[in-house]
Amino acid sequence: MQKKIAVILGDGIGPEVTQQSIKVLNTIAKYYNHEFSYENALMGACAIDETGNPLPDETITICKNSDAILFGAIGDPKYDNDPTAKVRPEQGLLKLRKELQLFANIRPVTTYAALQHLTPLKPKLLENVDFVIYRELTGGIYFGAKSLSEDGTVARDDCSYSVAEIERIAHLAFKHAQIRRKKLTLVDKANVLETSRLWRKVVQAIAKEYIDVTVDYLFVDNAAMQIILNPAQFDVVLTENLFGDIISDEASVLAGSLGLLPSASVGNTVALFEPIHGSYPQAKGKDIANPLGSILSSAMLLDHFGLTKEASIVREAAAWCLNSGFVTKDIDPMNSYTTTAIGDLICEFIERHAKGETHPIHERLHKSTII
Repeated sequence: MQKKIAVILGDGIGPEVTQQSIKVLNTIAKYYNHEFSYENALMGACAIDETGNPLPDETITICKNSDAILFGAIGDPKYDNDPTAKVRPEQGLLKLRKELQLFANIRPVTTYAALQHLTPLKPKLLENVDFVIYRELTGGIYFGAKSLSEDGTVARDDCSYSVAEIERIAHLAFKHAQIRRKKLTLVDKANVLETSRLWRKVVQAIAKEYIDVTVDYLFVDNAAMQIILNPAQFDVVLTENLFGDIISDEASVLAGSLGLLPSASVGNTVALFEPIHGSYPQAKGKDIANPLGSILSSAMLLDHFGLTKEASIVREAAAWCLNSGFVTKDIDPMNSYTTTAIGDLICEFIERHAKGETHPIHERLHKSTII
């Protein structure tokens, strides 16, 4: 298989973690007879610094001419800490989502037994936790009209949704529920918000087309509580843009580290794959960032290409690293490995798997023996 991948390294740790994903994809290509080509593009603070634009037109063209997009992270303190900044890195990502009509953000939430001690929840609550969040990505308050009064004392952000915007992501979520445990939960605030009442009305109508899927409804405040009290109850969670942004980050606590969760953004054109974490500027250039969120996003990219066997191998390699204690500083501050080392170990696992070799207890890494 031949595929062209647009690479947006982005800001902060984005380049470091994305390079590990590229290394993993190249290893998959080598041992499973595929050919992946890459074209780099700018977006974010680095794009502002170089062009004055957080999303240059050239980047949009590169993305539209690719089969998929691999993205790192976005954001920089010099913009985050300046409330008067007129141009911000995040504007580039929001515009890209709109330009490519990436209306559905898909975030799987998986827990690992070896990391249960890192979460604030009791291990018993983490048993059988495996759900997916479908977050609407191109509508709602993030894209609504914004205004600030002349005296700077009143600000306004409008939230709006259309039936068509709700329908298209709802159908994706229902179809995914059909191949999982056949349960869908709509998260809204229908007791207060008119947009949420429209969401609920549309989802109730669509549910009649998926009679094998059980549907329940939770207000977002209750849903946030239930993710902590009983996360195993969820299968497919469907929600709007702002609520999805918040509860998906909350759900990352279940895994033990924000650096572990991948995501895919899909829509009418090319799909984009990225870890859910931010740019983590404090770790930039230190080779300490967790690359597994990015690497697992590359596994979702492989699934998107129909390479499900290869995607499963990448996920197996990531689980092996975690279970073997080959982890970065965010997971184990005392006995940690570098970003690069984790990428190397994932690639070595894939190579051995492809060759039919076992994975011994003793590993060679950077001229050191890991026992």
